[in-house]
Amino acid sequence: MKKILLYIPVVLSILVLGAHFLRFGNWLGVYAAPLLIALLFLRRPWVARLMQLVLVLGTLEWLRTMYELANIRALHGEPYGRMLVILGVVAAVTFCSALLFESKALRQIYGRTGPN
Repeated sequence: MKKILLYIPVVLSILVLGAHFLRFGNWLGVYAAPLLIALLFLRRPWVARLMQLVLVLGTLEWLRTMYELANIRALHGEPYGRMLVILGVVAAVTFCSALLFESKALRQIYGRTGPN
């Protein structure tokens, strides 16, 4: 049961990324989200690495979005502090989700028990 809880932030991070891509009309990102979640059922080392890559790239996407939205709001004289906090937390959760694949439990599940 505890191992299942490790998947919650991963799945939520991918779903939120999918929603982000939907908002901006990136259909490739929208369709990739459920496929990535389905891949979690494959217990292969490459799946763990792919998820880490996707989640790190997702973190960078959140940081890029945060930067762009803050600039737009600043140019229009609108407040942006709360938006920075919210997107910063989303980026941090997404990054921490990538780190979960380095936990002992997920390393065992995906057959990555060696030193790599």
